[in-house]
Amino acid sequence: MDYLRTLGSAAVSSLVQKSGLNLPFSLGTKILSLDGISNLYDATKRDDGSPVSVFEYDFGDQSKKVVSQYATNAMRKLRSTRHPDVLKFLDAVETDTVVYIMTERVRPLQTVLQSWSGRDGREREDWLLWGLHRISVALTFLNDPCASTHGKICINSIFISPSGEWKLGGFELLSNPREEAPILYILASTYPNSHDFAPPEVKKGGWSVLKEYEPAVADAYALGLLLYTVFNPNQGYPATANPPHNPPTPSSSGSIPTSMFPSFKKLLNPNPKGRQSPKAFLEIGMTDNGFFASNRLVKVCLGLDNFALTSEFEKNSFLKTIKESSASFPSEFASNRLLPWLVTALEYGGASAAMILPLVLQFGSNVPLEEYPNVILAPLIKLYASPDRGTRMALLDHLPEYADKLDKKTVSDKIFPHLSTGFTDTVAVIREATAKSIILLAPKLTDRILNNDLLRFLAKLQTDTEPSIRTNTCILIARLGPTLGYHTKKKVLVPAFLRALKDTFVHARVAGLMAFMSTIDCFEVDDLANKVIPNIAFTMIDKEKLVRDQAFKAIDLFVKKLEGHAATMPETSQQADPTAGAVAAPPEQTTLVTSAAGAATSLAGWAISSFGKKTSIGAGTNGSTNERPISVSSLHGTSASTVSPEIPTESPLILSSQTPSRTKGLQLGANKHPSSTTAAILADAWAEEASNSPRADNPWGNDDLIDVNADDDDWSAFETAPAVAMPNPIAPTEPTLRRVENSVSNPVAKVSPSSKSTPIATLGATHSATNIERMPSTAGLSEMTKEEKVAEMARRKEERKQVGSNTNRRRVV
Repeated sequence: MDYLRTLGSAAVSSLVQKSGLNLPFSLGTKILSLDGISNLYDATKRDDGSPVSVFEYDFGDQSKKVVSQYATNAMRKLRSTRHPDVLKFLDAVETDTVVYIMTERVRPLQTVLQSWSGRDGREREDWLLWGLHRISVALTFLNDPCASTHGKICINSIFISPSGEWKLGGFELLSNPREEAPILYILASTYPNSHDFAPPEVKKGGWSVLKEYEPAVADAYALGLLLYTVFNPNQGYPATANPPHNPPTPSSSGSIPTSMFPSFKKLLNPNPKGRQSPKAFLEIGMTDNGFFASNRLVKVCLGLDNFALTSEFEKNSFLKTIKESSASFPSEFASNRLLPWLVTALEYGGASAAMILPLVLQFGSNVPLEEYPNVILAPLIKLYASPDRGTRMALLDHLPEYADKLDKKTVSDKIFPHLSTGFTDTVAVIREATAKSIILLAPKLTDRILNNDLLRFLAKLQTDTEPSIRTNTCILIARLGPTLGYHTKKKVLVPAFLRALKDTFVHARVAGLMAFMSTIDCFEVDDLANKVIPNIAFTMIDKEKLVRDQAFKAIDLFVKKLEGHAATMPETSQQADPTAGAVAAPPEQTTLVTSAAGAATSLAGWAISSFGKKTSIGAGTNGSTNERPISVSSLHGTSASTVSPEIPTESPLILSSQTPSRTKGLQLGANKHPSSTTAAILADAWAEEASNSPRADNPWGNDDLIDVNADDDDWSAFETAPAVAMPNPIAPTEPTLRRVENSVSNPVAKVSPSSKSTPIATLGATHSATNIERMPSTAGLSEMTKEEKVAEMARRKEERKQVGSNTNRRRVV
């Protein structure tokens, strides 16, 4: 069937082209043949491509010559009659054999009724009442102001617009009694099926009898028949339409609403003078609680028509009614009737945008995706230029409902220039709503706006007087962090979050910490260690527990990431020098420090090892190596011919290098002492430090008896006194040696396994005694050099300590 219809339209187009006509439309599919007089086509307007309908009257055949008069009357009457409930005329083309009338896109009621048969009873009744109301309004207009009779009120004369509204057409018989040759009175009898909707007086006396009555008489009777037909589409005309035209009974009314039955009965009155007119029928229906006035669709349409004339309270009540009844509206009515009106009201004012915009978006959800940008988005985008704050707030509050349908160019070029004014608005609510909206529009902003213009506004918002705005701005920057450019991240994120950490508002500081945590992937490990952790460390002692708890969580997160990175790093970045000799290194610490005491011990051990290394390097001479053993005699500056046990090389003090260190800060030799006496002085200093702890059994005490550095004191007693022969030292037993080793923590006191039988202190005493025997008895300190005096005083100090140690052993024994 569709194929035949398409073939028919193609044939018509071919004939039109051959005739040389330039039609303002392109014919499409044939929809229906109306009473055998005209054909209804879907078509497309050539100039703008909008959908239209075309009524074709073809009277090329001699048997259809009368059709030309119907077509001419319909074209003339439809062109001159303008009413919202009358089929809208657009254009017409007339030839000797055909007439084309182009109107708004419509569908015949006959086919639409079939689709409504499966709908809910209440919904279907509301729709039918709303349609009959629109037809009654159109008939009232034709009968009273126009003083005309339609003459063909039936299903084939009513059409449905895309919005679901009923439109009155079929003007083939529309006539005014005052015309010279009204077609209704002349050719109505020849119109197909005209006898079915003719009133009883016409059936008795013909159509010319209508000249004696009001123009509304015939249309009122036909309206009653239409009412019965639409509510009972499968039952045909009622029995009262046939002679003897008995009045209808309630049982024969079918699905006609009870409230409407009295008026229905009056419309079908066989007496023309007692018949109710369409105008009276409309007035009864529009009374309080009338069958038209109580219909929700009728209420909405009346509210739309009179919206501009109502008060602000009535406007708000009307919009509230629409919102509450929105789910029950027919989809075509909501999309094509309500939605355009709401968009117009929103764009040109007349109501609160906060109430209209949600309705626009709600009804716009049924709009096809290809039409959504033009139908919904275009008016909304224009509203961003409005200076009204209520409109701006409504747009921002409902941005999530349409943001995903905006394209990048529209957001960057048309929305953001107007939206950015909200960052500096004097009303805090506008500033905050503007900041919150950015997260939805950020993916559609250009890189320049995102990394430059937008960040300037956000930097200003971070100093806003409202704490909530500062907090939300910090959160926004954190969410934008991954989308920013590489250099922008390094330059902006840390200062922005640090500013939040110094905010006086508690939740702003918490937001700053959480911002650091959420953007951890935006920071390189060097930045984490050098910038992030140092900048947030002070928040761990914040006055608010909420901030402190979050700070410790943040630190833990960053430290774990650094630990993971450190595990992948090499142990050292230094490259081994193949030309350097072997260097003895101090024992490495193999366990981590877990307490403050352990840390102090480790630091002390490290400091002693480093100090010993520096000293041994400074005490060596150029060209010496660490393989040369150092004897006690050499420490005291005496002849190397005296044989002494070697000190173990694994002691931390025996560190040297092939290249002597030039550093003087930690070298004892920097005091201009010869290298031969430096080691001895260092040994005395460490021995004195080890014995500083007071002991009750030490009769000598811990203080030096003589200041060896007091060069200005009187040394004459020591220069003239004879040399004193020292007693032979008592060899300590093994347990005593162990006790001494355990009591001295300095590494100097440790000996190698090969020299356990001879403690270092004993070696020093023996060597000193040998030196005394070799020295002449008459030699005084005045004959010694300064270095020899230092060595002599060191020897005497060691003797005093040795004597004190022996005395203590005797007391113990």
